Amino acid sequence: MSRDRHSPDDDEISAFRQALREAGVRRLRTNRADPGRPRREEEAAAVRRAAAQAVGEAGGSGRTSDGRVEAVRPSEYLEFALPDLPWRTRQRLKRGQLAWESGLDLHGYTLEEARTELEAFLREASAEGRRCVLVVHGKAWGAISDYPIIKSHVNAWLREWPAVLAFTSAIEADGGTGAVYVLLRRRGEA
Repeated sequence: MSRDRHSPDDDEISAFRQALREAGVRRLRTNRADPGRPRREEEAAAVRRAAAQAVGEAGGSGRTSDGRVEAVRPSEYLEFALPDLPWRTRQRLKRGQLAWESGLDLHGYTLEEARTELEAFLREASAEGRRCVLVVHGKAWGAISDYPIIKSHVNAWLREWPAVLAFTSAIEADGGTGAVYVLLRRRGEA
């Protein structure tokens, strides 16, 4: 067996590139992981804003409060579950054993934008029948506060959302204490 490596000539290289073009292969723009959902889809964001404005004009804000919330530490582990949720399901969520089907990254959003995006995301995920989703809230401290604002509010908002059965901080591979797995109610569940 020869250890010499074959060096392709110009004809082989151009034939290979032509085959890639014909197959529709495109060069990657970035080597970063995809969380399952683009951070800001302009079209989807416009639809969500319009829906939020329609709700606002109808007389009320969203389903979640915008009042005072309990502050949480950046590294604090978040966990919530309805009392009747089976222990095994809760443990599987906690260990990251339930595959999340969609994700939302709230980095870079203002508090009001984050609330609007989270509500629209949860509404959309429930409508599509998603069971487990990932919400990345981050651990950043607010410029005018001594606690992580988005993380603290997400902790409160998810407890109020009717379709949320449970949520828990993610495993390190999915963001650790900067993200939560959210278990949503199946359609038709009481």
